[in-house]
Amino acid sequence: MGGRTARAVRAWSVVLGAACGVSTLLPAAPAAAHNSLTGSDPKDGARVATAPERIELRFLATPARDTTKITVTGPDHAAASSGAPAFSGKRVSVPFTPGPAGVYTVAYQVGSTDGHPVKGQLSFTLTAGAPAAPTSAPATAGPAAAPTSAPASPAPAASPADSSGGAGWWWAGGAVVVLLALGGGLLMRRRTTGR
Repeated sequence: MGGRTARAVRAWSVVLGAACGVSTLLPAAPAAAHNSLTGSDPKDGARVATAPERIELRFLATPARDTTKITVTGPDHAAASSGAPAFSGKRVSVPFTPGPAGVYTVAYQVGSTDGHPVKGQLSFTLTAGAPAAPTSAPATAGPAAAPTSAPASPAPAASPADSSGGAGWWWAGGAVVVLLALGGGLLMRRRTTGR
């Protein structure tokens, strides 16, 4: 009886071992069909002081040109990438247009060999924003323009004089109407007394 039990235990061990081996092989096949991100430059979560010229994404498999989409948005939710993606094997890069300092989000979508799109995103922090030369020039010109705009404030003070001049025309018009009415009354009185 001990021999039968030992043989049954060995048989079940072989069956369970084979089942475990098959189950570990099955998930590997579909997973290999999916593409995935393997790295990026700048890295996900990185803090960079100097803005890169391009953002590069590296994938497990070569991404298809017609189904790959990459967008970069800045801390103000404005687009921070312009131009078409450049492909080099399993790498895709897009031009980077830096804006203010803050977190930049890179969202991507690439195709897989099984036809399913793979989506994801990563982010990095730009610690120093783009040079604000155009913004600082008008800011410097702003205080210089303030003295010229200050004399402009008495100009609105002159506009009430214009409006009172307009009111003066109303008074003059009213006086003319009254004088015409009086003149007409006198004329009628003379005609009446003349008879």
